[in-house]
Amino acid sequence: MDGYTIPLGIIDITLYRDDIYTGRNIKPFVGRTEIDVQVDGKTVILVDDVLHTGRTIRAALDAIMDFGRPSRIQLAVLIDRGERELPISADYVGCRISARADEQIEVNFRKSTGVPYSVVLLKKG
Repeated sequence: MDGYTIPLGIIDITLYRDDIYTGRNIKPFVGRTEIDVQVDGKTVILVDDVLHTGRTIRAALDAIMDFGRPSRIQLAVLIDRGERELPISADYVGCRISARADEQIEVNFRKSTGVPYSVVLLKKG
């Protein structure tokens, strides 16, 4: 589609998390949210690096609804590691990786371009 620009936005889901007041986040850091496009009636594609329990996406869904009523919301993730706690699945998946509960997947991005350059499997603790 030549000549068409896809509108992009950034959303911080900190205040939508279901664990914000569980003692873990006594003073949560709230980042920026920039959605300069009307979402009513549009297809919104949420993009995340790692899909695990589904709780981050649930929070993002709640946040998007504060901006309007999209006709459809889809999900694209770089890594799907499974082990969902909520019934959420991605429409677009870069890679599926199985990781144990004591392991964490970290995606590193180039600061200059925002392009991912490595995926690292780390042992928690």
